[in-house]
Amino acid sequence: MDILDEQQRVHDEAIRRGRDRYTDPESGARVFTELFHRRRGFCCGFGCLHCPYGHVNVDVIHETG
Repeated sequence: MDILDEQQRVHDEAIRRGRDRYTDPESGARVFTELFHRRRGFCCGFGCLHCPYGHVNVDVIHETG
């Protein structure tokens, strides 16, 4: 299984369980789910992986690291 497929599978399972975060299967980092972002209600500007707001508040500095 491709790592992106596995990451999506883990994310989808977290959503199904109503969880705000999951552990990335590759890096071990804690990642906010789309559900968390929707509950928060706005883009925070940090370029989150599952941002449902199209990264509208992300500036060039955050995007490029």
